[in-house]
Amino acid sequence: MNVNKLNIVVLDGHTLNPGDLSWDALKALGNVTVYEKTPPEWVTQRAANCPVVLTNKTLLGEAEFKALPALKYIGVLATGYNVVDTAAAARRGIIVTNIPTYGTTAVAQFVFALLLELCHNVGRHSEKARAGEWGRSEHFCFWDSPLIELAGKTMGLVGFGRIGRQTAKIADALGMCVMACDEFQVNPPKYDNFQWADLDTLARESDVVSLHCPQTAGTAGLVNAAFLSKMKKTAFLVNTARGGLVDAQALADALNENRVAGAAVDVLAEEPPRNGNPLLRAKNCIVTPHIAWAAKEARARLMDIAVENVRAFIAGKPQNTVG
Repeated sequence: MNVNKLNIVVLDGHTLNPGDLSWDALKALGNVTVYEKTPPEWVTQRAANCPVVLTNKTLLGEAEFKALPALKYIGVLATGYNVVDTAAAARRGIIVTNIPTYGTTAVAQFVFALLLELCHNVGRHSEKARAGEWGRSEHFCFWDSPLIELAGKTMGLVGFGRIGRQTAKIADALGMCVMACDEFQVNPPKYDNFQWADLDTLARESDVVSLHCPQTAGTAGLVNAAFLSKMKKTAFLVNTARGGLVDAQALADALNENRVAGAAVDVLAEEPPRNGNPLLRAKNCIVTPHIAWAAKEARARLMDIAVENVRAFIAGKPQNTVG
């Protein structure tokens, strides 16, 4: 394949690279056009005559494939690839790849950023100190919400892939017991205080439930009213996986009725939440705007792997294929 004539388009490059990374390595592989964002109605126009298309959240399906006869390769700039109709791509011989490992460290770290905020309300206590409440206190220290120590408590991980295992490693370092529920119960970690569990046991016995499974037809709405009814009233829920794993109204109700102590979510079913979401108004609920993956170091790894995926495709040896 003549790379000097290979047209490559990035349909929505801003999320990966808002300006602090470089596209130069990709540009070395062909004629590259990068768009910050592409509305659905512009996809086929912008990708016309491009054998290689890179997308993050721009949808690509049968209608687009039919209008893009030159399309041979789709590189998803993320781990999740539900934005592409992989079955339709396979029927047309279009190769689809993803980025499977770039965010493991960043996401696991973010789980504990959320969890420690639930445990200590660091931001709120800082704001209260800056507002003068500490200065007005009769005592040398001041807090207005419980402070929770994690050592000795149980973290239940729903899904035990790369990110789940990295999260477990941090939990173990903090002195927590770790319980994991996964379809494939293989290669258990060698540290003490680890056990496999079914979903019901995990819900009942965990002090923290952290979600790390993919969203599928079988896992959508996994955390529903029935699941939440099994959780301890003192327990926390953390979701850095996919918003659709959680029934948002059921979780909001449980939080507002004090049936669950707190929740922290980095993902929602609709992103951005144009139509609102009950968790945005729920009691003791932290909502962050899908940023667990977005540390610069993680995005740099994503960029490197994306370029390697394209290079491997050009060489006739595609890697990280999905579908």
